[in-house]
Amino acid sequence: MEKGNHTVTEYILVGFTTDPVMQLILFVVFLSVYSVTLVGNTTLKTLICNDSQLYTPMYFFNGNLSFLDFWYPSVYTPKILVTRICEGKSISFAGCVAQFFFSAGLGYSECYLLATMAYDHYVAISNPLLYAQVISKRQCIYLVIYSYTGGFVNAVILTSNTFTLDFCDDNVFDNFFCDVRPLVKLACDVKESYQAVLYFLMASSVITHIVLILASYLFIIAAILKIRSTQGRLKAFFTCSSHLISVTLYYGSIPYIYSRPSSSYSPERDKMVSTFYTVVFPMLNPMIHSLRNKH
Repeated sequence: MEKGNHTVTEYILVGFTTDPVMQLILFVVFLSVYSVTLVGNTTLKTLICNDSQLYTPMYFFNGNLSFLDFWYPSVYTPKILVTRICEGKSISFAGCVAQFFFSAGLGYSECYLLATMAYDHYVAISNPLLYAQVISKRQCIYLVIYSYTGGFVNAVILTSNTFTLDFCDDNVFDNFFCDVRPLVKLACDVKESYQAVLYFLMASSVITHIVLILASYLFIIAAILKIRSTQGRLKAFFTCSSHLISVTLYYGSIPYIYSRPSSSYSPERDKMVSTFYTVVFPMLNPMIHSLRNKH
C-alpha cells in the first residue's frame, strides 16, 4: 500500500447511516439541536454582556464558556448537515486538517476553562472576604488567556503530529468528522513517539485538570461543612451545582473515548459518545448555566 499524505486528497465520511429516510431524520435532528445551541449560547452571552449586575468573575467565565460552546459545534455541524442531504460525503484533506485543529483547540480550551471555573468557585466559597482581590478583573483575563492559549498550543502539537503520520491508500473512515481515533486507524504505521504525544496531551490537558477540579471541590466541601446555617450551605452548594453538572457531562464522555486503547475502538459506540460532547453538550450548557447561580 502506498504511504504518505500526498496520496490522500480527501476523506470519505461514512457517518451514521446510508438509509435515505434516516438521513433526513438525522438532518432535522442535527439542524434543530444546532439552532437551539446557537440561540442559547448567543442569548446567554448577550445577557451577560448587557446586564451590569452580571459583571462578576463567575459570569465572565460562563460567558467565555458560551463563546466556546457557540463555536465548538460549528466546527462539525455544518458539514454534518451537508453530508446528510448531499450525495457527496467527502471532506478535503485541508478541510479535515482545519476541522481537526479547531475542534482540538476549542475542546482543550474548554478543559482548561472548566478547571479555571472550579478554582473560581473554590475562592468564592473558601475566601469570600478576599474574593474580589484574588479573582480581580485582570486575573480573570489572565485565566481566560491561559485557557485559550493552553488549548490551542495543544491543538498545534496534536495536529502537527497526527498529519505527519504515513497514511495508506484507504481514505474512508467510519465517523462523521475528522477525529484522532479514525485517522489513526488509517495510518500505515503509528510510532511509539506518537502514542507518547497522545498520552502526554491526555495527562496534561485532561487528567491534570480533572485532578485540579477534584482538589478544588474537596476544599469546597470542607468549606461548606464549616458553614453553620443550613441556608448558607444550600446557597454555597447551589453556586457550584451548574458547574459540577457541566464537568460531569464533559469529562465523563471525553476520557471514555480517548483513554482507551486502539484495539477497543468501536465506531458505532464512539460515534454516539462523540455526538454527545460535540453536538448535544454545547446545547445543554447554556440551559445549565442559566439557572439562578450567584456568589
